Amino acid sequence: MNLALYGGGCSEEVEAIDRALLDNFSNPSEIKMTFIPSCSYFAQEDYNEFIEQYEKFNIHKIIKFEVDMPYSEIMCEQVFSSDIIHLGGGNTFYFIKHLRKNNFLKKLKDWVRAGGVLTGLSAGAIIMTPSINTASFPDFDKDDNEVNIKNMKGMSLASFEFFPHYKNSKRYDNELIKYSKQLSVPLYACPDGSGILQKNGSLSFVGKVSCFFNGKKFSIN
Repeated sequence: MNLALYGGGCSEEVEAIDRALLDNFSNPSEIKMTFIPSCSYFAQEDYNEFIEQYEKFNIHKIIKFEVDMPYSEIMCEQVFSSDIIHLGGGNTFYFIKHLRKNNFLKKLKDWVRAGGVLTGLSAGAIIMTPSINTASFPDFDKDDNEVNIKNMKGMSLASFEFFPHYKNSKRYDNELIKYSKQLSVPLYACPDGSGILQKNGSLSFVGKVSCFFNGKKFSIN
C-alpha cells in the first residue's frame, strides 16, 4: 500500500476506507501513525477526533505534527519513523505553503518511495496528486487562496487528479467536465465516505467514485 485518498466525511463515513487500508497490515495494533493537520488552528480538536477514529482498530501510537509551527529535528525523525502519515483536510493553499517550507514535500515523497504509507483527507489528498488546481474551483465551492499560491504543482505521487466532497449534480459536473478537457490524466471525484487506494500503481475504489476524462463522465462502483 502506498496511498489512500479520502473524499471527506466523519470517522463513521470513512470506516470502509480505513478497513481497506488497514487490511494491508498484518498487525494493526503495532502501527505507528502521524497526523499532520492542515493548520495548527483547531488542530487539537481534529487530532482528538483522529485518535478516536483509529482507537476502534486498536491503534494507539499516534502523534500530531504541525508544519506551520516551529519543530525540532527529533520531532521530525519521529514523524518519519511512522508506518502511516496522514495529511488532514482544510485549506489546500495554506497547507501546501507550509509543507513546502524546509523542503517537507520532498521528505514526504522520499519516505513514501521508501515504503511509507501516505493518506490524506480532502486537501491532504489533493496535495498527493500532480496538481492542486481542483482546490481553486468551482466558484461556489473552493478554497480561498489568501496565501497567494501561484505554483499549483502537487506531489505527483498519484497518477491522477482528485476532487473531494463531490456532489452528483449538474453544476459540479459541468465544471469537472470542462476542467478534464485540459488534462492528460483522469480526474477522480469522490463524495464524502468514498476514496481511492493506490498500491504499486494499481488503483482500487471504495464507495461511489466518478471519473472525468477528455470531457466525459464515467461512474465507478
